Amino acid sequence: MNLSVNIAGVELKNPVMPASGTFGSGLEYSDFVNLSELGAVVTKGVSNVPWIGNDTPRIAETKSGMLNAVGLQNPGVDLFLERDIPYLKKYDTKIIVNVCGKTTEEYCEVVERLSDAPVDLLEINISCPNVKAGGIAFGQDPECAMAITQEVKKYAKQPIIMKLSPNVTDITEMAKAVEAGGADAISLINTLTGMKIDVHRQKFVLANRTGGLSGPAIKPVAVRMVYQVFRAVDVPIIGMGGIASAEDALEFILAGATAVAVGTANFHNPAIMPEIIQGLANYMKKYKISDIQDLIGVVE
Repeated sequence: MNLSVNIAGVELKNPVMPASGTFGSGLEYSDFVNLSELGAVVTKGVSNVPWIGNDTPRIAETKSGMLNAVGLQNPGVDLFLERDIPYLKKYDTKIIVNVCGKTTEEYCEVVERLSDAPVDLLEINISCPNVKAGGIAFGQDPECAMAITQEVKKYAKQPIIMKLSPNVTDITEMAKAVEAGGADAISLINTLTGMKIDVHRQKFVLANRTGGLSGPAIKPVAVRMVYQVFRAVDVPIIGMGGIASAEDALEFILAGATAVAVGTANFHNPAIMPEIIQGLANYMKKYKISDIQDLIGVVE
């Protein structure tokens, strides 16, 4: 039985990994999960300098999910290179670094710093607000998304995964744009923009007013977008959005995802990813499937 998959020439022992921002850089979870069991570890967002993130409160529960407006708090690329990568190299897993920035130059600076680091793939988070374009996210304008992909590719020695925002009219337009810009793979979806109001205090629950909605509530939207993108581009897809079981993961794979990322579910069950990996193996055994790649995108 073969659970291994290939993302842009990088072989993963299985298709399961954490979604960026829900797993730290693996350090915080290593007491609960054997990182060597995972296909890859995706780090939290890494910027060129430390980011303090948004004001609190910045997390709120919702029905079937949660809102977050953490603001990509991270200690910056210098500490990441010094502390996080050496720690992750202790484990038999692939390393995917999530990169964030407020300008194209900031993204490229981080990518250049990582170019000689022992990491396998770079995931470029283009849901960040482009401060030079009035605050619209890089991933909400096709021309902007293509341009930043092209610029990042100039500095990247590793394959790049462009992480798409679902907060657009046509997700396939964005996917085609980053593919044309040279993306080696695509991950989707990032969070949906949402809001929660405390009716008793008559105030916003989050200091930022809006936040990113994640969890089971967004899964049907995510599966639909993965299905659409799979039919629009030729690069591999990492699917995510509300995955909390092997069945959830299989929906994404059948829709066209080569691999899947688990996010919010890590918070209430730190052992969820090994359970999903075992669940995939059980499914393959039950239906006599020898290679998980035979399941990718088979739903017409």
